[in-house]
Amino acid sequence: MKKLLSVAGAALLTALAAVFALGQPAQAATGFSVSNGRLYDANGVEFVMRGVNHAHTWYPQQTSSFANIKALGANTVRVVLSSGDRWTKNSAADVANVISLCKGNRMICVLEVHDTTGYGEDGAATTLAKATDYWLSIADVLKGQERYVIVNIGNEPFGNQGYSAWITDTSNAIKRLRAAGLTHTIMVDAPNWGQDWSFTMRDNAGTVFAADPQRNTVFSIHMYGVFDTAAEISDYLGRFRTAGLPIVVGEFGFNHSDGNPDEDAIMAYAQANGIGYLGWSWSGNGGGVEYLDMTTSFNPAQLTSWGQRIFNGANGIAATSREASVYASTTPTASPTVSPTASPTTSPTVSPTPPPPTTPPPSGGCTATYTVANSWQGGFQGEVKVTAGAAAITGWTVRWTYANGQSVTQAWNASVSNSGSAYTARNVDYNGRLGAGASTTFGFIGSWQGTNSTPAVTCTPA
Repeated sequence: MKKLLSVAGAALLTALAAVFALGQPAQAATGFSVSNGRLYDANGVEFVMRGVNHAHTWYPQQTSSFANIKALGANTVRVVLSSGDRWTKNSAADVANVISLCKGNRMICVLEVHDTTGYGEDGAATTLAKATDYWLSIADVLKGQERYVIVNIGNEPFGNQGYSAWITDTSNAIKRLRAAGLTHTIMVDAPNWGQDWSFTMRDNAGTVFAADPQRNTVFSIHMYGVFDTAAEISDYLGRFRTAGLPIVVGEFGFNHSDGNPDEDAIMAYAQANGIGYLGWSWSGNGGGVEYLDMTTSFNPAQLTSWGQRIFNGANGIAATSREASVYASTTPTASPTVSPTASPTTSPTVSPTPPPPTTPPPSGGCTATYTVANSWQGGFQGEVKVTAGAAAITGWTVRWTYANGQSVTQAWNASVSNSGSAYTARNVDYNGRLGAGASTTFGFIGSWQGTNSTPAVTCTPA
């Protein structure tokens, strides 16, 4: 999120065609990749973001928002996180939970550190280097999720002072992430509270793109009062398209304290040119910009006028969003039958154990597959995939018993209860009905000591 800009006296910089004349090498399809200014998913299918921002770090209890955002048609959610430099740090376990919520609801996660907002002008903001430290501290829960996660290094990393450092600081942050083995598509925000009125990002994006040894960086512009005419919007976005560099509108609104952005032009141009957009924001705004809430008190049944516009209006999310192909039925979100000798880029968090047990699929029945999606000292993230058999079902119950003292501490997309080591998970309202052969997933965070073996699971249809 942003503040009032001071744009008087900003000089237009030189045209960027020559700066942007860069070759783009082939990218290994372990996750998202960039080619000729377009974003492609791990199946090589072009992906255009259509979604919203969700203020998770300030409202961590609002986990139902992920399902609600998906239900309105979004294919992407940009999730606000904190590195702990300004707000309460989101732990590795919490980030793992967020990723599973995105995956369970078949959305792509754009994860961003918000503590960098307005650095150089806002004394409470932190640096891109500190944001990078945070990403490296949770690298274990990011690795293996390249098919589903895009790393947005820092939100609006400079205000209206000292922003010339954006070029070097952003390039260095990208290089550090790559050196640490993170191969995700990286997203970088513009300076000037995200709006780049100085054209620092626009005119130096080629240099920053070239700093990424994988050539897998996407640029994000935030469009508020600076972008109040269709001409300004088409000129800015069009220059990236002409240069063959990837651009998304990472935030925008229908109004703002610094002016009245032209949301109709933003959405129309984005749709006509295959450019992603992520509106600000689902709910929970304060400080005088409450009007940017898309829902009232996180209630999807109470869309505001802005919520109605972005979800259901012309060129809106409902009409234009297409789910990432990695969630197609032929491409499961986990790979529980990967053998110990498989390539680590396929499912690096799968331990070299036999394939997880499943129940046979009787006609009208269901199967359940238990996977340890991520693991760290003393904790782990589990995921269970439920698949209907030869006939549709109206509900399901999954049961398992831990043999080594593991326990579940929180769950999503299922109602989970236990009696000692015996656990029962039942569907929730929105994922009980499955057509023949259709699947859904639920996830959980658990704890373990010593051994974290995979239990046998059973599935019973309603």
